[in-house]
Amino acid sequence: MDLGLILAGGIASGTVLLFAAIGEIFAERAGILNLGVEGMMLMGAVAGFSTTLTTGNPWIGLVAAMTVGGLLALLHAVVTIHLRADQVVSGLALTFLGTGLARVLGEGLANTNVARLPAFTVPVLSNIPIVGPIVFRDQSVLVYVGFVLVPLAWFWIEGTRPGLHLRAVGEAPAAADAQGIGVYRLRYAYVVLGGVLAGLAGATITLAVAPGWFGDQTVNGRGWIAIGLVIFARWNPIRAAIGGYLFATITPFNLGLQGVDRILGFENPFLPGRSATFFLDMLPYLFVIAVVILGSRQAARRRIGAPAALGIPYVRGERGR
Repeated sequence: MDLGLILAGGIASGTVLLFAAIGEIFAERAGILNLGVEGMMLMGAVAGFSTTLTTGNPWIGLVAAMTVGGLLALLHAVVTIHLRADQVVSGLALTFLGTGLARVLGEGLANTNVARLPAFTVPVLSNIPIVGPIVFRDQSVLVYVGFVLVPLAWFWIEGTRPGLHLRAVGEAPAAADAQGIGVYRLRYAYVVLGGVLAGLAGATITLAVAPGWFGDQTVNGRGWIAIGLVIFARWNPIRAAIGGYLFATITPFNLGLQGVDRILGFENPFLPGRSATFFLDMLPYLFVIAVVILGSRQAARRRIGAPAALGIPYVRGERGR
């Protein structure tokens, strides 16, 4: 294994998780849980891929992916904010909807050549020993966008007045409403923003990380990993980015263990002759299930710092709006 290539690939793949996780952080900080990230990512992937295939311009494909993700998130916002439906049920339904539509719309798109987003090298930073070639050499433009987005998202949430309003809406919407902050308006805006970033994450796969291919396994559970990262990062964009890069970097090492496990005497007990590294493949997803269950318990949510109003519909006065 070429360690440098693996680490560089982990940075590129981690960008997908970064976009999706930061989008979900914005939505959840506003008090809306959206479990439809997987479906929005898959729709963003197919929209970006098919639009680029039609127009020959990956930038137009990128815009299409972000638009589709935002529209799906708007549907979730209407159902959960205006109609006050259960946010978990609505999010799961959105995942099923997005997955089903993507499979239908993506029929026949496998192994199709499309233009990819440009990659370039940062002249000075790429010469930094060890780090430079991995992080700043021949990376997609979206990787650099991710580098900029992380500190901007953190500063927006923690260091600006709009970020203070966002946190107020997610923690105490009634108090925020009494201060003249538009609770419904902000919740709509940040849920849609989360969908836009989820669509961008999906397009990052088909236009930058793995261009020229689309299929049912394009997203391959990354949406659920992103949701788990939000809880793991305690709704902090910087921690979510670190977790995303680490997960994406560690995953390829499983491929390098295909022969090692047999040397050590480990073998898949269910499929003889196959590698036992499937246990390692399962661990991240088991971790996601664990943190989601943990985050669903009220006492645990307080301990890990979840927004107090997360998942709770806001009703203004007695009018039910």
